[in-house]
Amino acid sequence: MKKVIVISTSLRPGSNSDMLADKFIEGAKAAGNEVEKISLADKSIQFCKGCLGCQKIGRCVINDDVNGIMDKVLKADIICWATPIYYYEMSGQMKTLIDRMNAMYELDYRFRDVYLLTTAAEDEEQTPKRAEAGLTGWIDCYPKSRLAGTLFCGGVNNAREIEGNPKLRQAYELGKSIS
Repeated sequence: MKKVIVISTSLRPGSNSDMLADKFIEGAKAAGNEVEKISLADKSIQFCKGCLGCQKIGRCVINDDVNGIMDKVLKADIICWATPIYYYEMSGQMKTLIDRMNAMYELDYRFRDVYLLTTAAEDEEQTPKRAEAGLTGWIDCYPKSRLAGTLFCGGVNNAREIEGNPKLRQAYELGKSIS
């Protein structure tokens, strides 16, 4: 059994990327894993100030929800990020959280496999590539980890347009493959 953290970065409840995350969670639970979903919709996450205080004390000096999220990420075996693609890039709240996780850089971490689930109105193959590159930049800071899988569902723009899409089943199967 693995400890899986799924970070849903959309601020819109019931969004397409959130629904993809929920299917991934169903699959991971069906495979016998312990799964926790963290939604950024109700979290307070300020911008990184670049003070590097975190490198000295092992946590961010800003008092918001980020330190609690980092604690969970550090203790997880698997991390799955779910984000809508805005202007061919990850959501701003995902990027802000990644920047704030700078405090983890010098700390011990358990996660090895990282997954990325993305949705977008655009349906071209290259649509999620910048988001993947940005996440890979974060993963590169944790040399024992790797991008283990990605899933992109394009052509969905309005809320819940993903319903009935075969990508939901693929998200379930991707989560179920974790063992």
